[in-house]
Amino acid sequence: MYKIFLVEDDKVIRRTVAEHLSMWGYEVRPAQDFTHILDEFLEFSPHLVLLDIGLPCFNGYHWVQEIRRRSKTPVVFVSSASDNLNIVTAIELGGDDFIVKPFDLTVLTAKVQAVLRRTYSLQGSVDVLEHGGALLDLGTEHLSGPAGKSELTKNEFRILRVLMENAGHPVSRNDLMVRLWESESFIDDNTLTVNVSRLRRKLESVGLEGLLVTKKGVGYVLE
Repeated sequence: MYKIFLVEDDKVIRRTVAEHLSMWGYEVRPAQDFTHILDEFLEFSPHLVLLDIGLPCFNGYHWVQEIRRRSKTPVVFVSSASDNLNIVTAIELGGDDFIVKPFDLTVLTAKVQAVLRRTYSLQGSVDVLEHGGALLDLGTEHLSGPAGKSELTKNEFRILRVLMENAGHPVSRNDLMVRLWESESFIDDNTLTVNVSRLRRKLESVGLEGLLVTKKGVGYVLE
């Protein structure tokens, strides 16, 4: 599970963003003491920081420089100070992206997902797969979506992992069965159908209706 450190002093925005990202399967920790942001960052060791510019005591420019002295963790600025000078300054001091307030929560989520994907996919250390709003935790084998979380069986997890690793490209039923046989699971054509049906229902239960599509005569694809 990706961890996000939220440095925002507006209580309404802080609560709304934390609740929304938590619903998507992220572990979100809002800053508590705005005089010790760096200490909280180091203690939490997040995968990403959402950082406002206008903060009590020291502004976001100060804290991004402090973070950059210790870490390459991506920092996304979230601020209403959206003139070109502030955006350029934020990026030059170490920011990885800039989200303008007021913002749509779906845009915020998409930006967070994109930065995490760029950062950790390129490092080859991904422990979470993401596609179309679905988050698959490779450690806990849990599925998360906009409507909550679901625990997967071993076969459901393996099927979804193959589909997410090939997202946007159909995977044949035979390829899925071969992948499951490699893990010494007993799987035949009927068993695969049952497992895919259960997986589709679990995707729907977490708000991901229509993500898993059957391609007649071809196989399955995550669109």
